[in-house]
Amino acid sequence: MSTVALAVDLGGTKIEAALVEASGLVRAVGRTRRPTGPDTDPARLDAAAAAVVSAAVAALGPDDELVGVGIGAAGPIDAVRETIDPVNMPGVHGFALADAVRRVVGRDVPVRLRHDGGCIALAENWIGATAGTRASMSIVVSTGVGGGLVVDGALVGGGTGNAGHIGQVSAPAGFEGFGPTLEHVASGPSSVRWAQAQGWGGERGEDLARDAAAGDPVARAAIERSARAVGIVLADAATLIDLEAVAIGGGFSTVTPDYIDLVQASLRESAALPFSRATRVVPSGLAGDGPLIGAAALVLR
Repeated sequence: MSTVALAVDLGGTKIEAALVEASGLVRAVGRTRRPTGPDTDPARLDAAAAAVVSAAVAALGPDDELVGVGIGAAGPIDAVRETIDPVNMPGVHGFALADAVRRVVGRDVPVRLRHDGGCIALAENWIGATAGTRASMSIVVSTGVGGGLVVDGALVGGGTGNAGHIGQVSAPAGFEGFGPTLEHVASGPSSVRWAQAQGWGGERGEDLARDAAAGDPVARAAIERSARAVGIVLADAATLIDLEAVAIGGGFSTVTPDYIDLVQASLRESAALPFSRATRVVPSGLAGDGPLIGAAALVLR
């Protein structure tokens, strides 16, 4: 028999499901996605979840043993009530996602729900860039900023399952953003808006990357500003939790080849104690499969 988990990843633009083997391999057969978006309502999400989950269930082979279902969802979530309250999909606040998935699976197996940043952190600690560490964090710097914590191989959930939402902590002093949080300063769209306010003429993160590489000082300053803010906040997290490593992924983390190095330098400059200055900042080791692998790890680990 082959041990497999059914993994579901719900984000702001799509919901995806796949079968994941005990090794962490995501199977291509049965892997399916459907679009979501800011206007998603409960009926639309219920139908999309049913479509992707039923496709994965149909791909189970006669020698497969389904040991459970893991769900990673855009947060916040409520792991006790098994509901979601995603910031970017207000129409589905309070939606009982775990129950919706459970109905389609139709088997008596565990179904576990956590926020997507936590799932990515669990995946990185299992087979990714932070494997072998006792205390690690993984964050995503993209259209938003999110993250999760793993200590002694276990995902740290907190009281409601939302621990690790680093993008929603207060922005460092001296950084004027478009809101009060780190996400408002360091995300891709926020960095673009800041550069535009300085007179830069581009429109997207890709434009920042191109112009910074060509020597545009404002584009480069926007990128450095994002990395510095992330590093300052991570220095506090490293001191609080005694982190060994932080893995960084997401599209904006590749806006320049030295983004990770810039974050590392900022963390070391900002950290108050030797143990927190020793925290390593590394690029994600899992690329696009991290959310599904982490969701599966909720039941495979």
